[in-house]
Amino acid sequence: MKVCVRMFAAARQLAGAPTLDVELPAAATVAQLRAAILERFPNLQPLQHHLLFAVNTQYAHDDTNLGESDEIACIPPVSGG
Repeated sequence: MKVCVRMFAAARQLAGAPTLDVELPAAATVAQLRAAILERFPNLQPLQHHLLFAVNTQYAHDDTNLGESDEIACIPPVSGG
């Protein structure tokens, strides 16, 4: 299945694109998506333990299953003041 992932902030800059189309096996999980993105964009490795994923506007755990129609966002750590 193919999913579209919206990238934000530093993750967007490091990936060099606002969205990524990622090919995954059917019933893939967020953990599999994370691995696929990190394999394709090794420059995201420094953020790997801090990237959060949201599926359909809800933060998702690594064991969350994905579907082709899901709205997925990749959110790196943010700081502010």
